[in-house]
Amino acid sequence: MQSHSHGAGRLTTHVLDTALGKPAEGLRIDLFRVEGDAFHLIKTVATNDDGRCDAPLLSGDDMKAGTYELRFHAGDYLGRSGDGPMFLDIIPIRFGLSDEGAHYHVPLLVSPFSYSTYRGS
Repeated sequence: MQSHSHGAGRLTTHVLDTALGKPAEGLRIDLFRVEGDAFHLIKTVATNDDGRCDAPLLSGDDMKAGTYELRFHAGDYLGRSGDGPMFLDIIPIRFGLSDEGAHYHVPLLVSPFSYSTYRGS
């Protein structure tokens, strides 16, 4: 039984730099809808000083069930003060949205040599 009202669904993210213990500011994120082998770029955003995006990545009529991929440009973010190629460059997280009325929160915890994600709230 779904307790969410129609149109209330949204997709959000939050990026935390676990090496520095603070939000990752200015990290580029690309959102794609995945259909078979095809990737359709929906939008490109950057995190603000709280490691979040100023608006949901998807909401309202754009919140459609299906498979999506977030690509976090961690190398550009992490490499601002380093030399040579970064170990982590682009971090893809592919996930499915099944309930168009739900809030899906896909956070990223990132450091130069590791990352993790989970379904947040």
